[in-house]
Amino acid sequence: MKKTLAAIILVFITSAVAFTAWAQTAPDVLVRTTVEEVLAILKQNQDRRTLQDIAEKKVLPHFDFRAMTQLAMGKSWRDATPAQQKALENAFRTLLVRTYTTALADSANVDRRIEVKPLQMKAGDDYTTVRTLVREPGRPPLSIDYRMTLTDKSWKVTDIVAENASLVINYRGTFASEIGRSGIDGLIKALEDKNRQGA
Repeated sequence: MKKTLAAIILVFITSAVAFTAWAQTAPDVLVRTTVEEVLAILKQNQDRRTLQDIAEKKVLPHFDFRAMTQLAMGKSWRDATPAQQKALENAFRTLLVRTYTTALADSANVDRRIEVKPLQMKAGDDYTTVRTLVREPGRPPLSIDYRMTLTDKSWKVTDIVAENASLVINYRGTFASEIGRSGIDGLIKALEDKNRQGA
């Protein structure tokens, strides 16, 4: 799972700038032109602070953490108060930031090629899936899809699907189990405790 996540993050980092400038240039073109720059950054800077800075500036602004948290919570999201929903969103975001930083550190020296498939969407669409293939020597290609929604004139990732498995939904079982044991406040506490341990 860690190698898969590392590949996911690397692909998204190289494509994050592309989605920002969608109106000027097609995403697949921007991905191809930014891949070398980002890979160079990863190879030259492997300290945690630099990697976290890359994640914060290049990746996280393009995620809709509220939608991702809601998806991970499933039907329990409706049972949470607005304050609980915000606490869950913040805790889930912190968890993903730490996970991404670790994945970046693990992937810095991997010889990896990323193929972004031609985008298939119609004018006016506010939802799309960006499909990619990650190729590494000695391993079969890994398919990673980014489900994205147009929000306030910018594209946001709402889920990542690696080899037909949703990254966000993978959390749903864990969240449901914790809620069953200790309620929504218990889940918030468990996420916050995990984040403090990883600090």
